[in-house]
Amino acid sequence: MTTSALPSSVDATLDMLAKHRYFTERSLATVVFLSLRMGRPLFLEGEAGVGKTEIAKVLSAALGRKLIRLQCYEGLDIASAVYEWNSAAQMIAIRLAEAAGDADREQLSSDIFAERYLIKRPLLQSLEPDVAGPPVLLVDELDRADEAFEAYLLEILSDFQVTIPEFGTVKALTPPVVIVTSNRTREIHDALKRRCLYHWIDYPSAERELAIVKSRVPGISAKLSQQVVDFVQALRNQDLYKNPGVAETIDWATALTELDARSLTSQVVGDTIGALLKYQDDIGRMQDDSLQKVLKEASSE
Repeated sequence: MTTSALPSSVDATLDMLAKHRYFTERSLATVVFLSLRMGRPLFLEGEAGVGKTEIAKVLSAALGRKLIRLQCYEGLDIASAVYEWNSAAQMIAIRLAEAAGDADREQLSSDIFAERYLIKRPLLQSLEPDVAGPPVLLVDELDRADEAFEAYLLEILSDFQVTIPEFGTVKALTPPVVIVTSNRTREIHDALKRRCLYHWIDYPSAERELAIVKSRVPGISAKLSQQVVDFVQALRNQDLYKNPGVAETIDWATALTELDARSLTSQVVGDTIGALLKYQDDIGRMQDDSLQKVLKEASSE
């Protein structure tokens, strides 16, 4: 992996993202540029599937940095996210010391809490130096984690360090590039937001979504790609439980291409709607007259 320099301007950031097939508006490119230049974590909120996680992947590829991903979930704890001690190896060391007649408890305690017994999880790994440069740390879907874990992140996001009681403080020589994402299933505390630059990622415009589809589904025809985008844009105006994100648009366009579809019809949409909508209530709502209505609206666009 070849290391690249940080972009020197907002325009350079836009170009860098576009070269890696991430098409975005200038406001997002601006906050990404500022995050990189200021060394501040970037907190991204938005609906699922709008490209929040992809930002971290693109930055990793564009900058030639290692991507370290922490996928959040309910019950996530320090042992899974930060570190834990290799208790089995420590126990063996204690038994060997006892067998050798080493009775110096203070020295033994110091020995078994050495770095070689430390199992490093994503957050601690992100603080380690790397020949390619500081890694890109993705803390994905933070809203799924408990508030207690969110509070634990404050030290890392403000000082880029982790305090381990038995070992000491581990501090990054150079801060990692940090991307924190949330689907806003719950509010994130202000204390964490204050440590980050913030941006809300919305659904893309039709023009930008079309560019994304053409880039990510290269085999799709111009006619079908336009119809797909027009249909998805019209679908988001309906009263759905969960609107399709860009990820679903790409999946649907890919599915239609695999089926050699030439254009959208009621039959084609009905057969493939599961690639676009993920809730049965939404799929049930998009039947018969409702489906014809959306198809008509998409055609008029």
